[in-house]
This record gives sequence, structure tokens and C-alpha cells, in this order.
Amino acid sequence: MPVVNQRVHHADPLPRRRATRRAAPFAAGLAVLLTAAVGCAAQDDTDAAKSPAGPSAGAAACAKGGLATETAGKLTVGTDKPAYAPWFRDDDPTSGEGFESAVAYAVADRLGYARTDVVWRTVPFNSAVAPGAKKFDFDVNQISVSDERRRAVDFSSGYYDVRQAVVALKDSPAAKATTAEGLKGVKLGAQVGTTSLDVVNDVIKPGTAPAVFQKNDFAKTALKNGQVDAIVVDLPTAFYITSAEVTDAKIVGQFEAGSGKAEQFGLVLDKGSRLTGCVSRAVDSLREDGTLAKLEKRWLSEAVDAPVLK
Repeated sequence: MPVVNQRVHHADPLPRRRATRRAAPFAAGLAVLLTAAVGCAAQDDTDAAKSPAGPSAGAAACAKGGLATETAGKLTVGTDKPAYAPWFRDDDPTSGEGFESAVAYAVADRLGYARTDVVWRTVPFNSAVAPGAKKFDFDVNQISVSDERRRAVDFSSGYYDVRQAVVALKDSPAAKATTAEGLKGVKLGAQVGTTSLDVVNDVIKPGTAPAVFQKNDFAKTALKNGQVDAIVVDLPTAFYITSAEVTDAKIVGQFEAGSGKAEQFGLVLDKGSRLTGCVSRAVDSLREDGTLAKLEKRWLSEAVDAPVLK
């Protein structure tokens, strides 16, 4: 396909089998239903500092005995089914393997819950982010934090900064690249108006103008047809493309999270839940002591062979 300097290309899209998590539809226009406040032991909202995820909570208020959870003495965690790798292993969220399963158990531990106290519940993606009372204490399901979703649910602090990744067919010259420099000579593609295209232009800086597509589906079609050597997408999308949509493709590597306000995944809670501050406190502590970074390296880099491209 001829390329004219960053013109938007259109192609016949691949059949869409499953939307990526970040693009899942949101039930807009519904009234936000405030649910009964449950969670941390009573605290005065006047001295509870507000954060993006909700009120902050002290250690004493977040002790296991002070948390009014869905089931007394248990922590109920929701996620969708199937539970995809590398976020989970073998469609089994109870295993503690896979990034999000490991994060859920780490949060539970910081809240004082043993693994045997964690109960998993199947919750469809749309149900997790829709208005209304929830049957879980928090949900972990690759859900991007957004102002629109905040109208219906609470989010914890972000537990994962979404990165950008390069996807190429296994026999493509781009598949052998180990650095951003190694991608300068290949034909790249990305969706218009995305962080992915910014990475192509500002980080890789290829010698040939990238092909720019209206949708990722068109970029995937071009990749399959050999019209581009590689495409840049967010890492969660890259995992799904290579596991379910273009199975003869591979993730060449990923880029470090950029500066500024990154897209983040957060744990979902009932709107107005008094667990929000406690769960955010747990996530913050996991980030501060390096636990999240270690889990990310293990499950989203080493385990899936997605090295960081520098």
C-alpha cells in the first residue's frame, strides 16, 4: 500500500471477536446510584483528605477488623471470564499467578486478608463499571480509569501505567529488533490521534513516514497483509492481538511509561464505597515499596517475552 506522509489509511477490518478492555463500552446516560456506604471504620470526612481515588484512610481505620466487606471476614474480588493471560494464568484467578491475580492478593495481604480469605466472583466487564450496587469489594479487570466511569463507580489509585508496544509478524524484519533504533528502518503503522502514534514519531523516529490508520482494526489488517512491518499499540491490546487475533505475530517489545498523566488501570469499587480509601492506601504502599514494579516485570515483561525497548 503506498504511503503519503501520515495520511490516514482505510482497509477492510478484521472481524472483531472481542473488544479490548480499554475500549469496552460504557453504559452512558444512566443515573448514578449511590450505594450504601460500607468499608473502613467510621471516619470524619472533614479530615479525610480527598485524592483522585477517594478519601484517604489511616492504617487503623483500614485494619481487617474495621472493614465492612461484602462477606464478613472475607474479601470478595471480581473479574471477568475468561480471565486472559498474562493478567491471569490458565483462566484461574485464584492461582495468584498472572499480573492482576498477583496484584489482587497483594492488596488483600496489605488489608490483612490471607489468601484463604479471598473469594473470587465472576463479574462481566460492563457490569463492573455500570451504575448500581456491586457484589464485590473490588474488581480487577484491566479497567482504565476515566472521568466518565467515575460518574458510576469509584477507582483505587492506579496499579498499572499502560505502556506502548510493538507488534510484528514473526517472520518480519521488525521482529528481530531489540531497541528503538532497530525499528527506524522498518515500515511502521499506528492509529491516528493516539499515544501509539506519538511513540512512533517521537521515540522511534523512523526513516519512513508511518502509515496512519483510522482504527486499530485497519492497522491489524495491514499487518496481516504485509503492508506494514509492525504496528504500535498499547500493551494490553498487543497481548490480545497476539493471543487471539493475529496468532502468527509477536510482541517485539514495550516502551517505558511516558511522562505526564499516563493511562492507568485501577481497581473498581462501589460508587461512594468507604473501602476506596483503604484499597487505594494498599495500592499506594505496593507502588512505593516496589512490589508493583516487581510484579509487572515478572508477569508483563519476563513471562511474556516483552522486553523494554530503549
